[in-house]
Amino acid sequence: MSYCREEGKDRIIFVTKEDHETPSSAELVADDPNDPYEDQGLILPNGDINWNCPCLGGMASGPCGEQFKSAFSCFHYSTEEIKGSDCVDQFRAMQECMQKYPDLYPQEDDEERENQSKDLETTPAEAVVAKEEKGSS
Repeated sequence: MSYCREEGKDRIIFVTKEDHETPSSAELVADDPNDPYEDQGLILPNGDINWNCPCLGGMASGPCGEQFKSAFSCFHYSTEEIKGSDCVDQFRAMQECMQKYPDLYPQEDDEERENQSKDLETTPAEAVVAKEEKGSS
């Protein structure tokens, strides 16, 4: 005998083994490709850019979001033979904005320097071994 009880905002349903033996009568509803709340990819079915796509990593909503949207839109809709070649000004504006926020948008050079400094933070014994290996080759 199954039953249901509510505790606050939660609804707890207890079912029996017999309840689970009966096949479900639930009908699945086909996904609506035009549903604005349905997860979509980067490009929506109508060809527009989905600014809420997690694949953009929040770039469209950060402090340089408008510059990012401008540059990305220009590239997406570009009809030039070399796609995006007409978007240099928009990408330059985005880059200039990003340089104002180095903590949010680290430059590749900054990341490489951090990795190199971590590599240099070896123990003295490791440094000696590495130096000897280089000298013997």
